Amino acid sequence: MEFLGHIGQFGTGALGYLIPFLFVLTLVVFVHELGHFLVARWCGVSVKAFSIGFGPELVGFNDRHGTRWKISAIPLGGYVKFLGDEDGASTPDRQALDKMSDDERRDTFFGKSVWQRAAIVAAGPIANFILAIAIFAAIFTIYGRETTTARVDQVVAGSAADIAGFKPGDLILEIGGSKIESFNDLQRIVSTSADLPLTVLVQRGGSELTLQATPARREVTDRFGNVHRIGQLGLSRDASAANVKVERFALPQAILLGAKETWFVVDRTFAYIGGIFSGRESADELGGPIRVAQVSGQVATLGFVALVNLAAVLSVSIGLLNLFPVPMLDGGHLLFYAIEAVRGRPLSARAQDLGFRIGLAAVVMLMIFTTWNDIMHLTSL
Repeated sequence: MEFLGHIGQFGTGALGYLIPFLFVLTLVVFVHELGHFLVARWCGVSVKAFSIGFGPELVGFNDRHGTRWKISAIPLGGYVKFLGDEDGASTPDRQALDKMSDDERRDTFFGKSVWQRAAIVAAGPIANFILAIAIFAAIFTIYGRETTTARVDQVVAGSAADIAGFKPGDLILEIGGSKIESFNDLQRIVSTSADLPLTVLVQRGGSELTLQATPARREVTDRFGNVHRIGQLGLSRDASAANVKVERFALPQAILLGAKETWFVVDRTFAYIGGIFSGRESADELGGPIRVAQVSGQVATLGFVALVNLAAVLSVSIGLLNLFPVPMLDGGHLLFYAIEAVRGRPLSARAQDLGFRIGLAAVVMLMIFTTWNDIMHLTSL
């Protein structure tokens, strides 16, 4: 823990990016694959390999069940390989399966019922969501949450808030029906709602009134020089010590808050994707491994809590991405199993192979696109 707490001392050089990146990615990938592994073992599937990373093995060992646990040379993911798999993507090795006896096939992933296979596949993303909830809950319990009352201190002249009729002293109660408990809640909703009209319930004096405001899209630069396009109303808060409090939560409430935080990431992700298709958001904000490495290094300078918080957000993102119905991803497998459950028999081998090829092409194109975005982002700094 002390080692991780001093990650920021490595600075912004290559090592300062690499170590936090490997810590965050390894944690998220390990938990994802552990979800697959544990449910597979529970269902009686023989697991041949559990790998963190791809490519040649760097170090590893065999457990008493015959599973090879290893760390591989390319630390950009991982996989669990079951008996009967051709590769780490759970593509069936049809020649090997055809040669197996009935007893041997019962130990394979493909020898299990459609519901068992679906449970094994879904366990990876579910484990990512559980990890995120656990991290958020631990932060709320151990370190607490710093909040400021959602009371308006100043209104920028000519801003969206000024036009909407906000006044200093207004207490924000709700936005779009969502309860606002702190100024942080207000900021998170407004920043992700650029150009979207918001219905805001405020308390002014002894009465309540409803205002309509549309956050303006603005470019802001963070402390690391990264430019973000976010929504702003033009409100400021009273940040004096008397108006700021740190609240720690008991574990049950912390878990509930962790689940809400996880859902917030999911909701905002879907809102962003919807914004891309509607033309409201730009796809150039999609990032890949290079961006994750850069952000990990930057966040590590803020301390261990900020880094594990990033790991929680990344865990939600990876879990959600894997649920997309694209062959090669967990969601693609679940789509095949849903079709199998409805039809009463699996899709033909040819149809599945075609799906995997299309899925591979889609994943490769996404990787190329996000890597290009990462390069353009770096060259603009």
